[in-house]
Amino acid sequence: MAYDYDLFVIGAGSGGLASSKRAASYGAKVAIAENSVVGGTCVIRGCVPKKLMVYASQFSHLYKDAVGYGWSEVESSFDWQKLTQAVDTEVKRLSQLHISFLEKAGVELIDGYAKFIDAHTLEVGDRKITADKILVAVGAKAVRPEIPGIEHSIISDDMFLLPEQPKRFAVWGGGYIAVEFAGILNGLGSQVTEIIRRDLILRGFDQDLRSHIQEGMTKHGVNFRTNTTIEKIEKVEEGLKLTLTGDDTEPLIVDALLCATGRQPKLDGLNLENAGVETIKGAIAVTQDSRTTQSNIFAVGDCTDRVNLTPVAIAEGRAFADTEFGHLPRSISHDNIATAVFSQPEAATVGMTEAQAQEKFGDGIKCYRAVFRPMFHSLTGADEKVLMKLIVETNTDRVLGAHMVGKDSAELIQGVAIAVNMGATKKDFDNTMGIHPSSGEEFVTMR
Repeated sequence: MAYDYDLFVIGAGSGGLASSKRAASYGAKVAIAENSVVGGTCVIRGCVPKKLMVYASQFSHLYKDAVGYGWSEVESSFDWQKLTQAVDTEVKRLSQLHISFLEKAGVELIDGYAKFIDAHTLEVGDRKITADKILVAVGAKAVRPEIPGIEHSIISDDMFLLPEQPKRFAVWGGGYIAVEFAGILNGLGSQVTEIIRRDLILRGFDQDLRSHIQEGMTKHGVNFRTNTTIEKIEKVEEGLKLTLTGDDTEPLIVDALLCATGRQPKLDGLNLENAGVETIKGAIAVTQDSRTTQSNIFAVGDCTDRVNLTPVAIAEGRAFADTEFGHLPRSISHDNIATAVFSQPEAATVGMTEAQAQEKFGDGIKCYRAVFRPMFHSLTGADEKVLMKLIVETNTDRVLGAHMVGKDSAELIQGVAIAVNMGATKKDFDNTMGIHPSSGEEFVTMR
């Protein structure tokens, strides 16, 4: 049977863009459908605009730190509209860049929401389109708990569109999105309260890393309401009134509430059942090579709820294209994937946490920790501490995990991740000459 396309991709985010261009490079006829702005969560309403706002929020600390180095005090002011407009301009530039990359690759971009009619047929607007293979890369969306007044809250997508900076800001949630925006608004001068259901943020990360970040954020001025959740939200004359339940029930009045309690695959309206594509716990069920329960349909990225990170979606998409169109069969490993939290203080990690290592190896592990004041703050007087941690299997001396909290953690852990993935031992680290003076040298001098 002749199809309109060799490959049809649903969703022009990180995974969809990467796979469509790679497939087209092998000579496939490819189209990609997107019903929003090209670029997906990361470029439009996630990693990129958020990181720009992180940069903006750090200047307030730098002005203070400069005084210790002989600079005069600065009476600075911050313009929220100027920042959000600049971020929006950059996001639009990147979106247009991705569109131009599709054009150069020979990928047809179709504006509209695609939904399945059957395993080889899609409906996009008033068009019916057929394809030999179909890739679903629709990403995920924020979800909000069903409590009275939840409509008064905002989600992370809205953070970049707020017309004014909320002076009193609450964040509901303890994941990386909540933690990062708490740091951003705090750095920009807002009064920030983070409400978490547990005693520590960032469930699933190493315990030392979690406690060190939370302690650092508290020192910076973020107020935590731990073991607490929101029962009701009311719009009152003073702003939003949050009724709380748990350990800290004192009501809270804020100008804005960010609900960052979770995300789920964005599968609404795809009509996956028409194509025989099954889901598990709200995510598309796939094999290691991203194949769904329908042999010609694949899925990558957050809609599969495996490891929800931009580089993972890109790698999955390229591996799919290499396998199906480049005759280079391969799949990616989801083990030892490095990740960062652009909190303040920043954190990054690769490999096992101490708890995971203990569960697998019992007493057969050894942890190396270092906590110290970074050289930069020796003159600022700021109470800042770096945490570095290595987890080692004693039987083989292999480094199972590396964790860091402190400035440029992401940059350092990216390099350490290569060593961890190559199976480096603690002796390999010890035999590596450090760069002095630097924080990074601590990873090769810990005893």
